[in-house]
Amino acid sequence: MAEAITSREQDYSQWYNDLILKGGLADYSAVRGCMVIKPYGFALWENMRDQLDRMFKETGHVNAYFPLFIPKSFLSREAAHVEGFAKECAVVTHYRLKNDPNGGGVVVDPEAKLEEELIVRPTSETIIWNTYKDWIQSYRDLPILVNQWANVVRWEMRTRLFLRTAEFLWQEGHTAHATADEAVIETRKMLDVYAQFAEEWMAVPVIKGVKTANERFAGAVDTYCIEALMQDGKALQAGTSHFLGQNFAKAFDVKFSDKENKLEYVWATSWGVSTRLIGGLVMAHSDDQGLILPPKIAPLQVVIVPIFKNDVEKGMIDNKVAEIIQNLKDLGIRVKYDDQDNVRPGWKFAEYELKGVPVRMAIGPRDLSNNVVEIARRDTKQKQSVTMDGIAFYVQALLDEIQLNIFEKARRYRDEHITRVNTWDEFVETLQNKGGFVSAHWDGTAETEEEIKTKTKATIRCIPLDNEPEEGTCILTGKPSTQRVLFALAY
Repeated sequence: MAEAITSREQDYSQWYNDLILKGGLADYSAVRGCMVIKPYGFALWENMRDQLDRMFKETGHVNAYFPLFIPKSFLSREAAHVEGFAKECAVVTHYRLKNDPNGGGVVVDPEAKLEEELIVRPTSETIIWNTYKDWIQSYRDLPILVNQWANVVRWEMRTRLFLRTAEFLWQEGHTAHATADEAVIETRKMLDVYAQFAEEWMAVPVIKGVKTANERFAGAVDTYCIEALMQDGKALQAGTSHFLGQNFAKAFDVKFSDKENKLEYVWATSWGVSTRLIGGLVMAHSDDQGLILPPKIAPLQVVIVPIFKNDVEKGMIDNKVAEIIQNLKDLGIRVKYDDQDNVRPGWKFAEYELKGVPVRMAIGPRDLSNNVVEIARRDTKQKQSVTMDGIAFYVQALLDEIQLNIFEKARRYRDEHITRVNTWDEFVETLQNKGGFVSAHWDGTAETEEEIKTKTKATIRCIPLDNEPEEGTCILTGKPSTQRVLFALAY
């Protein structure tokens, strides 16, 4: 099956699609721009979702759910917000169908027109802040720390599985605070949660930063982000956390009585990550043989393949494998025993390599007699015979080692692809021939930022939070600059 995968060097985009489709993560649907997340892909999302959910709850957040539909008038209340999302909105205009009297099948009933059109949510700030108006009267009602797991719709013209689809799954946090400082602390805290999850669970190194005014979320005062680097040298925005100031509170008249009994507008944040992370995971780690999945979030961490010639040999292997499986499960390890007899072991090896299962065990009669099992690592493809005594603890330690190795490999690649340049020619040459993040001076104007984007398609991914002040001159205009920013071509 691996032979059917296009190589990264030959066609990176097709390689990515091959892995998503042949790796069993997702499929195209009958609805243009939408995807079907298959069981293996959804199991991966569940592992990511469940860990993020634990992290959110550890920081005091609770889950709620808000309507899928948003009255059109709600989007009009925050000018920047509607400007940012107007071109991506799906609109519900009628609420009933009927049979065509002329035999043309089902048609929209013209008598069933809605008084006010409904928007299928592209994001939920408006509907949530309209709700918060009823929840908040006093400073004692604050803070509100709510998260929602949901689907959203953004009408994309050019789609790619997981990375950009008309409908996708995500979480969106929406919090309300009594002071600006509290809201900023919340915004930065959630960015740190995302960065920790990306690095410790997805094994994807990220850069934390703040977006420029051109790139920030529609309706935000500041947008913080984590940026990751894919193996083709393009950046991927992997998560965002927004300080919304009082914009939405003012749009929906959400006020509270402070401790001096004065009415003040509430301060807000919102933050989210989506199934786009799965696309980033695939592009950050995988190879030409298939997926490479970090053990912490892999749907299967271990697969055991028996090698036998007859029922007697299989029976002996089955007994030993049952003991191994129980020991692995006692340690919380996700394991599968593939004893189907209609395909050869070699086919299974290729199949689980394609699916990115971190550890593969093979056990035959000779292994039983020698009290060993063959262990193959997906990340390095190394194989070795290991004694069955204490095998579960060995595998547990091996999974930790694989997790770290995958992260370190990605981190080395990322660090090797952060290039400091000082001139326009260096900038263009690096983008064209090396890729990655380009650290350069910019004069701080939106006009220059847009001109660089027009000339090269590169955008400012972020102003890194750990930036050190540095005097320099803008690569395009030669005007003074006080710090470097990170440019890149991006998804």
